[in-house]
This record gives sequence, structure tokens and C-alpha cells, in this order.
Amino acid sequence: MSATTTPYADPSTEDGPPGGRGARRTWIVLLLALACAAVFLTALPDGDDDREGGPACAATTVASSAAEPKLTRAFAAYGDDGARTDDWTGGDGTHSVRLPDGRVLWLFSDTFLGPVHAPPNPQGQPHAWRDTSAPMVRNSGVVMGRSGSVERTLPTPMFADPAPGQWRWPVAAKVEPRSPGADEDVLRVLLWTRATGTGPWIYGVPAATEVATLSLPDLQVEGITQISDQRGVADFERRVLYGATTVEDDEWTYVFGGNDAQATARPSSHAYVARVPHGGLGDPAAWRYWDGSDFSRTKAPRPVLGNGDHKGVGSAFTVTRVDRTFVLLTMAAGAEGLANVTSYWSCSPTGPWHGPAKAFAPSLPKDAGGGAAGAAAAAPYNPQAHPAVSRGGRLVVSYDVNWLDATATNAQAQINRNVELYRPRFVSLRFQRES
Repeated sequence: MSATTTPYADPSTEDGPPGGRGARRTWIVLLLALACAAVFLTALPDGDDDREGGPACAATTVASSAAEPKLTRAFAAYGDDGARTDDWTGGDGTHSVRLPDGRVLWLFSDTFLGPVHAPPNPQGQPHAWRDTSAPMVRNSGVVMGRSGSVERTLPTPMFADPAPGQWRWPVAAKVEPRSPGADEDVLRVLLWTRATGTGPWIYGVPAATEVATLSLPDLQVEGITQISDQRGVADFERRVLYGATTVEDDEWTYVFGGNDAQATARPSSHAYVARVPHGGLGDPAAWRYWDGSDFSRTKAPRPVLGNGDHKGVGSAFTVTRVDRTFVLLTMAAGAEGLANVTSYWSCSPTGPWHGPAKAFAPSLPKDAGGGAAGAAAAAPYNPQAHPAVSRGGRLVVSYDVNWLDATATNAQAQINRNVELYRPRFVSLRFQRES
């Protein structure tokens, strides 16, 4: 999930006082009135506006969703292009960040490379397909030009495995000063380190949160710093990885994360939040974690959302700002999460978070199918906001599509038979606020 900025803010402007002694007296009276109002506003309870000229925090939900076929087709066309054999043909864990020169860097977790073949596939189905021998890397980066066209895949993997049996998945990314107050900007990419697991941990055991620093504009990895090592937490379900999404507020970057609840078929995980001053993402000492009452260097962070049942987040979720309101999007808890994205809202990153409210049901690739929980079927997951490509008061959100099957080899075969399955799809959302 990348640093989120709201495309919905409606900042006000003020004109200075007109000339003339009477007008100046009027202006002084107005200033005194504003000062009194400011004192009053500081005493308002959480949820009232604390920014002059900005709408107050209010209950906010998704009013409508519409497909963004241009972006979906752009990645499909790039993935199907057989001109190169070392470029991206599919991936999940979709995150994005706009670079200072106007380009957009798209980050992916597990990624397929190699050629894609035109339909029909070997089973006679009308799908583009890839060989079962197609290489897969744990992470990749794809550069989109200022015109909006997908241009190239960076050398893969972008982030090398830290050790045998371990790998790095990139999540949120943010351009920030090299250090607080510095003139030079760098790109920070949050990474989830995971290790090979068994049983319910088929997607790996949570191990650590790291931050990579990349130079600009050449996107060279300068170094990787460990932020939070979770390997000392014996209970895997209590390990928290940060970086699912970030959001800006005043002088802070809020970094959201979660645990992996593996106990049920469609778990409901807990959301956590930390904060870092701008320019401090790469400094472990600058991180402060919500402990239930304040941000501290606690070793026992407290969740801000989730009750293990009908309230909670998926393993990946996203947070954005709609004026003064924070909105969180995630796959729904329980069996409903196999098809539906839901939303929560709050006046603060630490909550209380209100919801869930049904947001939208993402569409699936044509002929991919869908079914009940536990059935072999295509399913959406990992909704992520993309302010870098949002416009017109609508927020662009991606979601990934995979194939659910009790047997991992069957799921892998289905993904190879139809390359549309393991690629991001896009929708744009419009929000509504309750008065």
C-alpha cells in the first residue's frame, strides 16, 4: 500500500482586509472573533474540524464504483507483449507511488516473468497463457511514464532475499526527505520479510518489517534497514508487519499494519498503526507504535481495529483521506470477503473505526468464474488505493485476482492457463459524507 494524499480536499482561501480606518476596526473585531472561535474549536470533541476552512470529519462511505478499464488494459497489454522475455507478465500485491519527475512506480510481490502465448491455451480455452516453466520472482517494479503508458520492468528481483527460505514483499512506498528537514528526496519502500512455513502458513510466516532506501531518479537500492523484528514472537498470529498502507496527516506519516489470523478459512485480522515524522521512515528510532493510549516505543502494540469476528481487515488493506475523514478499505470478514470489499471510517488513525459498510463487489476476468467459499473459483483480494493516478474527485483502487483451490498445484495451473487471473484490475470510487 504507497503514501496517500486526498484528491478530495476543498481548501478555502481568505482575502486580506480592505483599506480604511473603519474597515481596519472591522477587521480587528473579526480577528478577535476568529481568535475566540479558535479557542472554542480546540475544545471540540474528536470528529469536529481542526483545520480552518476544511470540512469536519463525518461518516463517509463508498457512494459508487466504476470500472477503470484503461488501467486494467494497460497492464494486460504490457504483460501480453512478447517483445521481451524478462519483463512483468503478472503479479499481485499491487502498490504505487508517484515519483518527483511525474513517473509512477508500481510495486508487486510475487511476479511472473517470461513469455505469454496467444490463445487458445493447451486446453483449447480462449485465454492467453504461459508455460509452467515460467520464472517467478518474489518482487518487481514496473515504471509507468508520464503519459500513462507502462514502459519497463526494473531488474528483478528489486529486493534480494535476506536469507535462504526468506523473501521480501514490497508494500507501501513514499517519496520523502532523506532525513527530517533535508533538501534531498529519496524513495522509501516498506518491505515485509517472510519465511517458509507449513500448514496454514502456506504464504509464509511473518518475520520482520524493513524499509529500503532508493536513490532518485535512478531508483537504485542504497540499503535496507530493519524496523521491527518479529521472529522473537512465538505465536505467529501475534506477529505484526507494518506497511500495508501509509497516510499523511500534518507532520506525521501514519503506517498501518496487521497480523495474520490463520485460524479460519477467511480470517479477520487486526489493524495496527505506527507514526513516523516526515523523513524518518528509514530510522527505526523514529518509529512510535500505538499502545492503546499513545504512540510510544512499546514492544506490545495494541490494535486499532478488529475483533476476530465480523470486524477486521484482510492481510492487506488500504487507508485514504476524504477531507478530514480517514477511510479504510479491506476485503470483508468471513465468507463475504470472498467477493466483497467493505469500508470503515474514523476521525483519527487510531480510531474508533466505524463499520463495516458494504462498499463494492469487484468484477472478475471474463469466464474466470466465481463460487461459494471453499469452491475452486476466482476471487478478488488486496484492495489498494492509488492517489498517484486518481483524478476528478474519484479514488482509483486496484484489486488482485487469484484462483482458490484446495490444492496449490491446481491453483497454479489455472493461473498459467489464463494469465488474466494474476494481474491487477482497477475501479474508481466516489465517496459520500453524511451531514
